[in-house]
Amino acid sequence: MTLHDAAGRDRLELAASLDAKLESLDLAGRLALAAELGHAVFTTSLGIEDQVITAAIGTHRLPVEVSTLETGRLFQETVDLIGETEERYGIEIRRFRPEQGDVDEYTAKYGLNGFYDSVEARHACCHVRKLKPLAKALAGADVWVTGLRRGQSGNRATTPFAEYDAERNLLKINPLADWDIETINAHVASEAIPVNPLHKRGYPSIGCEPCTRAIKPGEPERAGRWWWENDEKRECGLHVPENVAQPVAELTPHAN
Repeated sequence: MTLHDAAGRDRLELAASLDAKLESLDLAGRLALAAELGHAVFTTSLGIEDQVITAAIGTHRLPVEVSTLETGRLFQETVDLIGETEERYGIEIRRFRPEQGDVDEYTAKYGLNGFYDSVEARHACCHVRKLKPLAKALAGADVWVTGLRRGQSGNRATTPFAEYDAERNLLKINPLADWDIETINAHVASEAIPVNPLHKRGYPSIGCEPCTRAIKPGEPERAGRWWWENDEKRECGLHVPENVAQPVAELTPHAN
């Protein structure tokens, strides 16, 4: 059964059956199964786990589209890694950027770096620079492949291998859900996978430059993301259902 064959509750049941099946497969097998389900799109942030997935897609020539959200505020090291990865694996990484009009509207209302001032302003920035481009990246997709892992944060501790994203009407496949950072590092070393040099400088999780800092010893992997906020479960909204359907004008005090 594919997503097109299923409807309503059947889609939840399909995700549950896939979750059990994916657990028994290796990474290449998990990605191959994702591709068999329909048009599969992998969105990479160029982090170390995402590089593992991209390497598998390229090495095994799997029919999974690779896309990234080029927010306009990325570290130069991240931008440089896009081209290096394309050349290494002979693949195209599609870039999706924010609309300039949306960026201008945000800046007029909050200021270029207004995300430091409130959670509402930060969510509005993520909406413009990430959520809207993500919608374009996933347009026409049946399956969304991600690099989510259970060990990344408490908020992701129960990440399944497969789930049904009702807001986007997609099957969401998380092929590295059960990989810990030690396994990731060992795999990267054995396969000589190119990774962001910022990882060696204390950045295990890398997002936009103004919103990411190096972590301190003993801190969780994602502690350096939006570090000025108090909510330990802070996310940008890409993987949090209640933040998915923000309206576009939404750049108002009640946008989130």
